[in-house]
Amino acid sequence: MSKTYQNKRRPARHVAENMAVPQTVSVAMDQIATSMRDGLLALAVQSGLAVMFAILDEDVTVICGPRGRHNPGRTAVRHGSDAGSVVLGGRRLPIRRPRVRTADGTGEVAIPSYELFSSTEILDETALGKMLGKLSIRRYPLGLEPVGGRIEQAATGTSKSSISRRFVAATERALADMMSADLSGLQLAALMLDGVHFGEHTCIVALGIGIDGTKYPLALVEGSTENATLARELIVGLRERGLDVTGPILVVLDGSKALRRAVLDVFDHPVIQRCQLHKIRNVRDRLPLKLRAAAEKRMHEAYHADTLLAAEAGPTALATELDMKYPGAAASLREGMDETLTVLRLQVPPTLARTLRSTNPIESMISICRDHAVNVKNWKNGQMALRWCAAGMAEASKQFRRVNGFLHLPKLRVALERHVTPQNATSNCYNENVA
Repeated sequence: MSKTYQNKRRPARHVAENMAVPQTVSVAMDQIATSMRDGLLALAVQSGLAVMFAILDEDVTVICGPRGRHNPGRTAVRHGSDAGSVVLGGRRLPIRRPRVRTADGTGEVAIPSYELFSSTEILDETALGKMLGKLSIRRYPLGLEPVGGRIEQAATGTSKSSISRRFVAATERALADMMSADLSGLQLAALMLDGVHFGEHTCIVALGIGIDGTKYPLALVEGSTENATLARELIVGLRERGLDVTGPILVVLDGSKALRRAVLDVFDHPVIQRCQLHKIRNVRDRLPLKLRAAAEKRMHEAYHADTLLAAEAGPTALATELDMKYPGAAASLREGMDETLTVLRLQVPPTLARTLRSTNPIESMISICRDHAVNVKNWKNGQMALRWCAAGMAEASKQFRRVNGFLHLPKLRVALERHVTPQNATSNCYNENVA
């Protein structure tokens, strides 16, 4: 039966500060010689266990004083030993742990080194890393380090149910950390929104690009479809966590009307950039095979033109040519044309425009989330989708690099201010006339 104090452990980083470490540790070779036949790692594990017990004894000595010496001023006394367990190589290893009680016998005294060695944080992190690495629960023991046959037989905590509980706890913690992070000090130059599907569930995710070029996974929400209500809930949540929505910001979207509507509803001065790659695909899919390559080439040339006038002329001429035979493609090309040229209108330098002209950064993050969850076949509920997606986003953030051309982001901020100012002036004049 576990003790109450064992269920209320302090974080490992605080426990390690109070742990007593002996100056020297002697290891009897006859105690570890049997593990030599299992290899060097098993030998190291046995040596490490001997060191661990020495550290436990040192902690008890610091708390209770030297054994066999009378000390009327002591505050704690030794109280034998009890069954316990420590974390070892992704397993739980049963041991006999020393017990310490207060001198008046009123309660148990925690031993810092035992709290550290028995902490389950490492187990949760190990389970999370291996599951995201596409190792199934059934094959989890195969991914653990060999620690010797005797220890493997005595170890516990590698069953399917144990690994599942640890993974759920780790992913819930990743989701909570992401959704509770304070955004009041974050200065964003651009924001990207997109949706990702997990089975029957849809998650809308947000990726921010700071003024220094750093990418931040900000938040996610789950629903059945990618609708405006869901997207509005996501952005309102960002605002409630401190994100500034009053200043101008570049918002890169894939063309979803629901996401666009939510952005316009919550942000005061959003400047929308439609993904050019999505627009090219939409037009190409409405054309016969023989015309797709030529149309795609002309659109690429237009989007990479040196001036805004040249960029507008190319798609306009192409739409006019397609009007007669392929009106659907022409209408798709004209729809949102101005928003696909926002980076040219803002005169964003080419190195930075290469990042902001499409949703590739957030698509890359979504691809990592999908890749980590490729082995999941049964999505039980929306909470499961949120947990997997949040864990994937956190894992993707470890691979993030600053965006290309990040030195030009301050210029982008100035260009956004300049772009928004005429709109504000027009709005003020209109209000004065009405008054």
